[in-house]
Amino acid sequence: MAGQQFVAAKVKTIGSSGIRRVFDLGANLKDPIDLSIGQPDFQVPSNIQEAMCEAIRAGHNGYTVTRGIGELRTRIAESLKEEFDWEPDLFVTCGVSGGLILALAACLNPGDEVLIGDPYFVSYRHLVRLAGGVPVLVDLYDDFQLHPERFAEAITDKTKMLMVCSPGNPTGAVYRDEDVRAVSELARKHDLLIVSDEIYCTLCYDDPSPSPVRFAPERTLLLRGYGKSYAMTGLRIGYAAGPTDVIAVMATLQQYTFVCAPHPIQYGALEAMGTDVSQHVSDYRQKRDLVCSELDGALEFVRPSGGLYVFPRAPKGYASATEFVEQAIARNVLIIPGEVFSRRDTHFRLSYAAPDSKIKAGCEIIRSLVR
Repeated sequence: MAGQQFVAAKVKTIGSSGIRRVFDLGANLKDPIDLSIGQPDFQVPSNIQEAMCEAIRAGHNGYTVTRGIGELRTRIAESLKEEFDWEPDLFVTCGVSGGLILALAACLNPGDEVLIGDPYFVSYRHLVRLAGGVPVLVDLYDDFQLHPERFAEAITDKTKMLMVCSPGNPTGAVYRDEDVRAVSELARKHDLLIVSDEIYCTLCYDDPSPSPVRFAPERTLLLRGYGKSYAMTGLRIGYAAGPTDVIAVMATLQQYTFVCAPHPIQYGALEAMGTDVSQHVSDYRQKRDLVCSELDGALEFVRPSGGLYVFPRAPKGYASATEFVEQAIARNVLIIPGEVFSRRDTHFRLSYAAPDSKIKAGCEIIRSLVR
């Protein structure tokens, strides 16, 4: 007996991540040009590595209190006070994804609607459904900015929350100040919670990314992590900060799910908060410029202002972006079809978190596929 009858109906529509499918396919190719994953191509800084190793040697391998070690929580609180003059409740999470799971479980009742900009990070829609909510997708094409009027039109009496992510994944878009302010005012007007995914906030190449904390701190749940900026993606460490009642329930749920963030990694995060990664930011700014120069004139795209990605429109002559991606993969270039992130299958995601030589080689093959 296969066991299909035991699987919950709510998860049957969730297939394996399209990103992971491409990642797995890459494992079967010989020396692929991998422009698919948002995995920094530098190593965890040596001082952070040493802090984690020292924590292990010192015996910091057991459970911590659910909210995380006091030193890290104090340092996070100091940073938020310095950046925003904000003193929210907070706790340490198992990455931003862990924070998202807890936030949705803590806040959504069955049927509550969550406004999500489309395109969106692949997990958002599925996690909302798992928590019993209803994802409502708000079109952000073709410039990938917020467009507050579109969010306003999507609000109903069932709307409970809206989710924003800047710099964006898959688009690399950094939202405009005036749009974040306007969306924050919508949240105030309609009594909504803003969940702000800021995992890429350090990786801004033109102007800083505006946070809704600046405009509506009392109704913003801030989620940040250390994976992208410090190459700690597999170490699963982040934090959540926001309204006391929400944080309290999220922390309670962490007791029964993740228990606590990995103990020695918390010491790595503490060390990371005093580590200068401005050179890595500069390197990725140059990679952004490189990929844009390589694709300019061949493909239509919005120049990204942050993050690790560009999201071009698939060229004419292909039935869908998926067909174009399949052709690229057949030529050893791994990229992600836009339908993974969107209702549309018109664009594809290219990650420039890769050596320059790989970026140039991949873009040359992509240009060769333009019909």
